[in-house]
Amino acid sequence: MGGINTAKLKEQAAHRAVEFVQSGMIVGLGHGSTALYAVRRIAELIRSRVLQNIRGVPCSRQVFEDARRLGIPLTTLNRNPIIDLTIDGADEVDGSLNLIKGGGGALLREKIVAQASLCEIIIVDESKMSEVLGTRCAVPVEVAPFGWKTHIFSLEKLGADVKSRRNSDEKLFRTDQGNVILDANFGPINDPAKLAADLKARAGVLEHGLFIGIATDVIVAGKGGMRHIERD
Repeated sequence: MGGINTAKLKEQAAHRAVEFVQSGMIVGLGHGSTALYAVRRIAELIRSRVLQNIRGVPCSRQVFEDARRLGIPLTTLNRNPIIDLTIDGADEVDGSLNLIKGGGGALLREKIVAQASLCEIIIVDESKMSEVLGTRCAVPVEVAPFGWKTHIFSLEKLGADVKSRRNSDEKLFRTDQGNVILDANFGPINDPAKLAADLKARAGVLEHGLFIGIATDVIVAGKGGMRHIERD
């Protein structure tokens, strides 16, 4: 599947998700290239006054800047602790609508926004679908900077091949909170809920990229058309 086709599929999924946004909503604005298509579409509909009285809650500093530049009115979780609907992407999705997220480094804020949302719509192209989580990508683990290397050994004991995330200049990647991300490749994860609990049991692990039981809807765009999968 070529890059142009993939980009088009992402855009199609994003536009389909935005159809669920209604005037007057508080909307979570996801981080990443796929979610950006939704942010742009929401901005278009606000400019044309199809959508009115929308307020967005961005999942990262980058999304904050993008949304502000596009003219989307913004608010915060402290002002609006309940979000009507969030649209976000994912790195991998299984048949139970469990996810791996955090490839863009915003997993902590993304999960906070997701858990505050009445509806969490995930938009992906068909390449992100997987029978078993961990088949396609590693699990990002966000850790406190203090003693961050100690977590490498604990993740290895859980069966992961671990790499510290780096920028293009090889400097250590830092999240919006100034934390470190370790990308832990476990291979296929037979029990993602147990692994999620094991990861959070360790002091200094602030969040991980396993989103279990959070997504309410997944919209998948593929060459054969669009699929809308809802949580049972």
